[in-house]
Amino acid sequence: ALRHPAQSTNDAHAAHPAPVVRFAADLASSTRTPELSVVVPVWRGEHDLRRLVPSLLQALRALGVPWEVVVSAGPRSERDAARAAGTEATFVASRGTGYGDILRAGLARATGRHVLTMDADFGHRPEFVRTMWEHRGAGEVLIASRYVPGAVAEMGAVRRVASRSVNVVHRKLLSLPYRDLTSGFRLYRRDVLREIGPLRSRGLDVLPEALVKAYCEGWRIAEIPFRYRGARPWTRARMVRMGLGYVGTLGRLFALRNSVKAADYDHRAFDSWIPLQRYWQRRRFRIIRDFAAGAGRTLDIGCGSSRIVQALGDGVGVDLAVRKLRWLRRPGRLLAQADINRLPFRGGSFDAVICSEVIEHVPREALDLRDMVRVLRPGGVLILGTPDYGRRRWRALEWVYGRVFPGGYAREHVNRYTHERLRRELRELGLAVLECRYVGGSEMIFKAQLPAEPPARVPELTASAG
Repeated sequence: ALRHPAQSTNDAHAAHPAPVVRFAADLASSTRTPELSVVVPVWRGEHDLRRLVPSLLQALRALGVPWEVVVSAGPRSERDAARAAGTEATFVASRGTGYGDILRAGLARATGRHVLTMDADFGHRPEFVRTMWEHRGAGEVLIASRYVPGAVAEMGAVRRVASRSVNVVHRKLLSLPYRDLTSGFRLYRRDVLREIGPLRSRGLDVLPEALVKAYCEGWRIAEIPFRYRGARPWTRARMVRMGLGYVGTLGRLFALRNSVKAADYDHRAFDSWIPLQRYWQRRRFRIIRDFAAGAGRTLDIGCGSSRIVQALGDGVGVDLAVRKLRWLRRPGRLLAQADINRLPFRGGSFDAVICSEVIEHVPREALDLRDMVRVLRPGGVLILGTPDYGRRRWRALEWVYGRVFPGGYAREHVNRYTHERLRRELRELGLAVLECRYVGGSEMIFKAQLPAEPPARVPELTASAG
């Protein structure tokens, strides 16, 4: 490896020591952005840096990519940690003493395109860094997991029970498919850390917070089995304090998982534990599936993460929310980020266009239905669904839903259609209304057809009160 000049980090109070970046011998410039940053938070003064850092450097040199090591510690242990880290690593001191405070300080200092976090007590073995790096294509976040098949967790019985319990509770309550949400041995892509925004938790509960936020933004997360060796037993008092932190954060994460900010919100609603929500999603799915039966190429506008777009054989999903599209991505699935008023497709591209539960979210003055008609081929069908505000049942349901689930969609409904108004607009667009069915007697879904010979001119629409 080539060593490049850097400010000494022995002084824990050095203002902003320059990052130490290492390169394999065949790499040239010291100004190049590191491919990998390794962040090692030192919490409660517990570390084995004198043994960890040399082993970690050896593992990093073998990767053949630019790298850096960032050691972060709280104010109580900063001098000792800085001396132990030596000049081979960049040292940064956090203002707070909690694990979350220290981890945030290290993440803020890291500059690599990928960021790996690991414990300072040698419980996370440096030789596993290569395994994590080689699996980086499996997801934007990798977890070195203690609880998936093939993994081994060597720790005391009390700590094992506590750790398992925390993970089971989080997995069940937050409806997540992962077994180790509290592992601190992870590999993040830089984009993930940038998008999930500031982490609020001050303790170890920052670990599930980061994962849940990444999942809600639609990033792929994968677990890699590894062998964990807990270096020190934890006291019951310490576990009680950490447990209280986990409980407080769990409430915030539960609210996030059940809000529209979660990328898989629509997908989960199909199997919701709430009978009415589950019925609503499945009834809507059946109606739209029947209306679109036999259609060829289909466009789903405002697809979200619903089962509708997932069931399309020859279809394209469009949404403004990147997190929804990110969550939906699969090999062979066509997705695009686009505005309902400016669809990036040629005229007559689709046999069917689906637009369900979208137009009520767009202010009337900002909505133009003509573009979805433009992309229909002559004889194609438009399937358009929205709540019917002309019915008291829907208004009552929305009022109740908005209070039970304040993070849901109810407060986002700003364009309130009635049956008569929407039918009239469809006819003004030159469409023939073939059928209209209801979900729960409240949500109307129209099936309208563009004539085989479209009119020479689509008339201008005028705003009308709902």
